[in-house]
Amino acid sequence: MASAPVLFVEYPKCSTCRKAKKWLDEHGVAYIDRHIVEERPAADELATWQAASGLPVRRFFNTSGRLYRELGVKARLDAGMGDDEAFALLATDGMLVKRPLVIGDDFVLVGFREAEWEAALL
Repeated sequence: MASAPVLFVEYPKCSTCRKAKKWLDEHGVAYIDRHIVEERPAADELATWQAASGLPVRRFFNTSGRLYRELGVKARLDAGMGDDEAFALLATDGMLVKRPLVIGDDFVLVGFREAEWEAALL
């Protein structure tokens, strides 16, 4: 179990975020709640989280979001968008960022996959 509270970055209207928050509460995981739109992640935060997650930067994009499609992000990533440019783009609007995010001392979880959360948090 994580000793210090984890940072839970969410969009409260997102059904997956609500399900994830319920999971945290049911499993007694202490967390600090952060609204991804009202307090959107900065580019340097995103870069730090991506490095800690070990995931490629494109996994941090909310690929099912309207803004992702409107901005043609997939084509831009496929055309070779660099990480710095990707982090700068993600930092412009919290709705571009895949959620929920859970940030602990030595791990970052992107999206809600129960088995992955159990391994990291319980």
